[in-house]
Amino acid sequence: MSRLQGKNVLVTGASSGIGEAIAIRFAQEGANVAMNYHSGQDRAEAVKTKALDAAKAAGFTVNCFTVAADVSNEQAVASMFATAVQQFGSLDILINNSGIQKNSPSDQVAMADWDNVIGVNLRGAFLCAREAIRHFLSRKAKGSIVFNSSVHEIIPKPLYVPYSISKGGMENMTKTLALEYADRGIRVNAIGPGAIVTPINMAWINDPKAKGEVESHIPMGRAGTAEEIAGVFAFMASDDASYITGQTLFACGGLTLYPEFRTAWSS
Repeated sequence: MSRLQGKNVLVTGASSGIGEAIAIRFAQEGANVAMNYHSGQDRAEAVKTKALDAAKAAGFTVNCFTVAADVSNEQAVASMFATAVQQFGSLDILINNSGIQKNSPSDQVAMADWDNVIGVNLRGAFLCAREAIRHFLSRKAKGSIVFNSSVHEIIPKPLYVPYSISKGGMENMTKTLALEYADRGIRVNAIGPGAIVTPINMAWINDPKAKGEVESHIPMGRAGTAEEIAGVFAFMASDDASYITGQTLFACGGLTLYPEFRTAWSS
């Protein structure tokens, strides 16, 4: 496919998991990709190599590079965008993927952990979105922003209250930014993955009993793959979704369908 051919894209948190799959998929569809990472330069460079190889196999010659930045740091975000614009000349798409989570009973949450999770997931997402919007407006050009949210936009997640709050806030940020800038050709959307096979979930992925428990709650009966989610991001970022803004598309195998109601226990 070539629906992203020639597009200039910045993907945050691109060194592993869904971010890695997105970077590779976008390059495979002909996009030039700036791959942000916070730590682990070797991992990020390995992703860049995979992306270039995928593009080459698909018949594209693309420009991919890695750029380090802590997305919760305002100056680091400004510098990252300046680097991307310098490399590409302009940006067309921002994929706001960076995210972290911490496990703790809510009555025991350390405020340092709270600040860290909210700082990356919500503050960082806004800082990057703000910088992208400023760039799009300066060019008087269309642009697309896609947040990596979660089913926990709408499904509570006990033991992960900062994470749940960050994703709930992301839903409103998506809608607010979309409404504010729709008339200037800037689309803002989100993807809400469910249970996905990524490094952040290895605790249950590598435990057959835990994996079975997780998948028993998914109507489709299995966890998703990062590559499947990357395909959804490619659609939402592209002109195939040109009339969609302010929406969260849940890619979750049916988790948001209240799966415990598959049987009529309540009737």
